[in-house]
Amino acid sequence: MSVFEGLRFRNISSPIHRIDPRAKFIYVCILFAIAVLFSQLIPLLILFFSQIPLVIMAKVKREWLRLMRGTMFFAALIFITNMISLYFYGGYPSLLSIIERSVAMTLRFIILVESFSIFFATTSPDMLSLSLEQMGVPYEFCFAFITAIRFVPVLAEEAQSIMDAQKARGLELERGNFIKRIRNYIPILIPLIVSAIRRSMELAEAMESRAWGASKKRTNLYTLKMGVKDYLFISISIIILVLSLYVCFFVYIPSLAELIRFG
Repeated sequence: MSVFEGLRFRNISSPIHRIDPRAKFIYVCILFAIAVLFSQLIPLLILFFSQIPLVIMAKVKREWLRLMRGTMFFAALIFITNMISLYFYGGYPSLLSIIERSVAMTLRFIILVESFSIFFATTSPDMLSLSLEQMGVPYEFCFAFITAIRFVPVLAEEAQSIMDAQKARGLELERGNFIKRIRNYIPILIPLIVSAIRRSMELAEAMESRAWGASKKRTNLYTLKMGVKDYLFISISIIILVLSLYVCFFVYIPSLAELIRFG
């Protein structure tokens, strides 16, 4: 469950935590666009390492490392899938170019996970909901989105507790072939689904008892206001996007195979 641990909000005082959620959301969208824009390995490597200072400034290094370790299975699956498909259908001239392309596609996935990790680990769900409301998103959608974000770590913890309890009763999750392992997880999924249904019913009763949705005009205790640092963060993000577009369309980016050949 280390993947969900890396996406959980940490209430820490840091420069990244104090940035407005809207500014961080713009940064994440720009980073997503840049990661999709490039398919070469070198710019993706630069993009990956450029986020590490933000992780250090946000003081979430341990959670970030845990998330990176948790995504290794999916990264390996993406790498193997790309290797097989490019080898048979890609038409690449050498095995080195196929490996480089597969690593680039895997790194793109890691960059996207990394950027969303920084966003969710440094953004309070309450502030995120408030920012969405101030952006004009209907409160019903904000509530549903924030509730889902809050429930994911809770369900992850509960799933880990159920797994520990079943292992204590002698259930072996890692034994057998692939089909056998899937069947071994059935005693985990059934209690987890029952627990999720029970939690949703409790939430619905709590909302009904508090007359949720009775008032059309809602008021908030806080109002988010963007400051100089927020506009500066947005400006830097836009500058990075403009530079990336220029590099993508007007600068030739060599591959590692070409660098090795001419180095």
